[in-house]
Amino acid sequence: MAVQEARQSGMDAAVGEAAHGGGCTCGDCPHGVREGHRRAVAAFLRKRDEFAAGQGLPAAVAHSASASRQWVSEELTQAAGVVAERGRAEGAAWFARVWRWTTVAVWAAVVLLLVVQALTAVGAGWTDARTAGLLAAVVVGAALTAASWFHRARGGVLAPVIGEDNRLSTSRAVAAGWVLFVVYAVLVLAGRLAAASGRGEREALIDGLGLRRGVGVVTVLAVVCGVAVLVRRVVGVRVQAQRLQKVRAGRPRAADLLTDDDGRGAFADIQYVVISAAALVFAAVRLGRRPDQLPDLPWGLAVVVLVSAATYLAAKYAEGGRPVILSVVRAREAGDLDGPIRTGDDIEIRGVGFVPVGARSADLLSRMVVRIGAVNVQVPLVPVKGGFANPTDTVLTVPVPAEVEPGRVEVQVITAAGVETNRVTIDVTE
Repeated sequence: MAVQEARQSGMDAAVGEAAHGGGCTCGDCPHGVREGHRRAVAAFLRKRDEFAAGQGLPAAVAHSASASRQWVSEELTQAAGVVAERGRAEGAAWFARVWRWTTVAVWAAVVLLLVVQALTAVGAGWTDARTAGLLAAVVVGAALTAASWFHRARGGVLAPVIGEDNRLSTSRAVAAGWVLFVVYAVLVLAGRLAAASGRGEREALIDGLGLRRGVGVVTVLAVVCGVAVLVRRVVGVRVQAQRLQKVRAGRPRAADLLTDDDGRGAFADIQYVVISAAALVFAAVRLGRRPDQLPDLPWGLAVVVLVSAATYLAAKYAEGGRPVILSVVRAREAGDLDGPIRTGDDIEIRGVGFVPVGARSADLLSRMVVRIGAVNVQVPLVPVKGGFANPTDTVLTVPVPAEVEPGRVEVQVITAAGVETNRVTIDVTE
């Protein structure tokens, strides 16, 4: 009882320090929230490294390796819970303020367009096409500002391109870029049409909207939008079928567009973003040169974008996989005698895919469960300097609890993403 009270008191102190360290972290105080999260992370890392060095263990559990391991795991799990709580608070504060940043970025782009048009008009003079382009930018900026206000709690302008896993979606971002560009191009033509005085000029502008001129842009727009919808469907179906493990991120990051869920550069995402951005720049230049028609994207460049989209879609179909148990053996230290598995022994579960991509944080690792017979066993966290020796993606070490009945029992792993592995039968003796 005394140990539990001391532990609870320590938890309350840690929560209090994490919540109010570095200034107020309550309400609308984003700097305080960031500082509170930073301090909670620093405290957790310090505690993990101390336990990894064998420091901080109470005398009551120091004599038993299994007891000390369990105590350390529970302490780290509680500390990781505090970090996760502060991370969620920081994520909420980030959403509350990012809509302002996106609004400023939108109007900065409008001002940049005005500056560029003013500089290029020197000597050539101001034209109706420049006026139409500027007015179209203002209309698009106003629409994005209104959408940002209505979705300010979900990231403002970024809300449509944030996936269900709280990360920026590459497919949605690319599709959104093409949609905004086509809308802007149509508005430019509409502005020129409204200002046109002669019949011949009006007919030329209407002809500029014909499919014969804009078939490349229309094709690319249709494909990238279709890829965005299809990728969402593919990921959703694979997650529901437990063929793909997805864990929720703390908040979206710009790097999500170029990396996988673990923060590593993803070739399929990088090539899709880079090629699409290059094609968009080319189309924008064509629109600037010929503001009387939809950009006539050459078929060669359009096919390059289509190949890039197909590569990205194929990569989405290929990623993931169900975690699999390959074998279960009795964990044996140096000097131990060989023998059968008994209650109280540690077992080593070998396989692949136990740790989902993006689930390297301690609060997610602590969610892993091994079902031994009818008993659910929490996978203990074993700290080492800079990380954890258990659990890993290929090996899990857990004790066989005394509640497991001797005989043939099944072993199954449930990962942090809630995905279940295959079942493997082992013999447990008395």
